[in-house]
Amino acid sequence: QVQLVESGGGLVQPGGSLRLSCAASGFTFRRYAMTWLRQAPGKEREFVALISSSGGFTKYSDPVKGRFTVSRDNAKNTVYLQLRSLKPEDTAVYYCRPESGSFPWGQGTQVTVSS
Repeated sequence: QVQLVESGGGLVQPGGSLRLSCAASGFTFRRYAMTWLRQAPGKEREFVALISSSGGFTKYSDPVKGRFTVSRDNAKNTVYLQLRSLKPEDTAVYYCRPESGSFPWGQGTQVTVSS
């Protein structure tokens, strides 16, 4: 059974940091590029970051470039997203999923940036 379990979200002040994790199971994790996406209230889900299957290539959306860092540990079937210099507009539910293929959505993890 395929599972994607995101965690690590929370309430943080502007300028703060968080580290999100996504534990994957039920598929051959190391073969898939992984993405992080987010959905803010009243907005469509949007791409945040991608990491290749080996971890050697990463890509970021313009709003998060230079502030977020994606990484992975294939031995632990886990992908991470380090969030720094957080802004109120980063408030959203964050999801991970493989870049390709048909996979269920995890429950996401809520990130709220507010003073």
